[in-house]
Amino acid sequence: MPQQLELPLDQILVGDCIEMMESLPEASVDLIFADPPYNLQLRNDLWRPNMTQVDAVDDAWDHFADFAAYDQFTERWLRAARRVMSANATIWVSGTYHNIFRVGSQMQSLGFWLLNTVCWYKPNAMPNFRGKRLKNDAEFVIWAARDESSHYTFNHQVMKQFNDAKQLGSVWKIPLCSGAERLKDADGKKLHPTQKPEALLERIILASSQPGDVILDPFLGSGTTAAMARKLHRQWIGIEREAAYIQAAQQRIEVVEPLAEEALLPLTVTADKAPRVPFKRLLEAGLVSAGQTLYFTVTNQPATVLDNGKLQCGALVGSIHAVGAKLTQAPSCNGWLHWYMIDPITKRNILLNDLRGQLRDVN
Repeated sequence: MPQQLELPLDQILVGDCIEMMESLPEASVDLIFADPPYNLQLRNDLWRPNMTQVDAVDDAWDHFADFAAYDQFTERWLRAARRVMSANATIWVSGTYHNIFRVGSQMQSLGFWLLNTVCWYKPNAMPNFRGKRLKNDAEFVIWAARDESSHYTFNHQVMKQFNDAKQLGSVWKIPLCSGAERLKDADGKKLHPTQKPEALLERIILASSQPGDVILDPFLGSGTTAAMARKLHRQWIGIEREAAYIQAAQQRIEVVEPLAEEALLPLTVTADKAPRVPFKRLLEAGLVSAGQTLYFTVTNQPATVLDNGKLQCGALVGSIHAVGAKLTQAPSCNGWLHWYMIDPITKRNILLNDLRGQLRDVN
């Protein structure tokens, strides 16, 4: 058994992920995101119709002799990951149709308790140039608890902010990362072939952890997990063995600015079980009116209430949650806690959440 280390928070551990995880203290992490090799089994180069070659996953770390070798590797890293998970920790494992079913089978055999399989729909996925299969525009992310008895974290109310205040489902429409978010090498090519979008990791971290929790990524790659953990006030541990990825990830993580406390607050508040009150009910009750001006607590920017229950703030039009998220550049926002009106008589600021409380008291 490797020598046990102190918990190396906010660090990239260099080396083999299994050996590194075996050296960590048992039951020491609260959340794991893993994007393991896919074992894509590519037989030939891929070419576009214009005869340019597709920059596919052909790195040595994705090559395995056969399915048996891949299964053995999967069983070993999953077993090591489960050892470092606290009793109430969860794990998210990303994959494609090439590997996700084999991974899921291993997880169940090891005692993980499967909670959901998220279908990550990629609207900007690469087409199938040969026209012999359907376009592969989805990946899958298995979410599992350490075991059936785990009292795992799930921030149900926070997740509603990704679906216009309604319960979030298991099909997530998130584009592949591109533009400035996509890390490039010295030749201008993709640094990492399977770099995950920040929006995906933001949602996963917000769904299943709290500020201060320890998040482990055993295949850190381009560093998305660590970057988003830092942004959202979580502690993190990354494991990576490829020097090029380590250098780029470290540089990326160091420049991430954690969210301001006022922007983080609506991502951590757990609403009670009180009856749901749509914003439009405030209009119907006469507590606010179409054409009225509301103000945002973080920036004091004004917005106009529209007769359909949405807000208009400059060119932005959307729900109280969506417009608030855009103004703070946060993944989501609880608009009830951040929009306020000015009482015309007392000149006091009144939060929308207080107006919502008045309706709940009546009901």
